[in-house]
Amino acid sequence: MNLGTDAPRMFRSLAEATCFGAKSIVDRFVEEGIPVKGIIGIGGVAKKSPFVMQMMADVLEMPIRIHQFKHTCALGASMFAAVVAGIYPNIEAAMEAMGRGFDVEYFPNAANAAVYRNRYNQYKTLGDFIAKEIAAKTAKPQHNAVTA
Repeated sequence: MNLGTDAPRMFRSLAEATCFGAKSIVDRFVEEGIPVKGIIGIGGVAKKSPFVMQMMADVLEMPIRIHQFKHTCALGASMFAAVVAGIYPNIEAAMEAMGRGFDVEYFPNAANAAVYRNRYNQYKTLGDFIAKEIAAKTAKPQHNAVTA
């Protein structure tokens, strides 16, 4: 950024940073052996910003489906309650019966994904550098006791 950075570029940089943060989380899940096959978006930005959702799909290099229901968290809680109450044998059956589907699905654009892959590596490098700098400046100095 510089004095000539305009609002659209500022917005784009914030959106990219948000997507890169999400990628960092997804990468950590995968590193820990938790498979992530796709993302389901709910409410807020997921419903209101196709630009950000397409960027997220490109950065994550996986599809993102946007759920139709406005109160998705409440719907999910009611699905689990229905399973506990014995109405459905498992969460998959409850999802099939109670789910409402998706409004839209975003698929990664290969050309954009390649660009974001490079930018993500830069993001991680800068993040590691900043973390080390902060750690170095906040570390308590070691005082060696001098005995006489």
